[in-house]
Amino acid sequence: MNTKLTLRLEENLIQSAKAYSEKTGQSISRIVSNYFSLIDVMLTEKPQAVSKITRSLRGCINNESDTTEETDYKKYLERKYL
Repeated sequence: MNTKLTLRLEENLIQSAKAYSEKTGQSISRIVSNYFSLIDVMLTEKPQAVSKITRSLRGCINNESDTTEETDYKKYLERKYL
């Protein structure tokens, strides 16, 4: 059973919703309905447990910059193949 719902939103959000609606070919009602369905799923799903292997690997890489630099990778390949 479908029931009418009135929302009060900022004008910029309404314009963004209309643009998204036009771009995706979905009605704003369908977009809102999908969003509410997603919230419902997120509230009812049990969080997935992290496996023991994954937990054991957490923190095993010590990298000060938090990203692997391209030069580091090139050095690794040079050591490995040259």
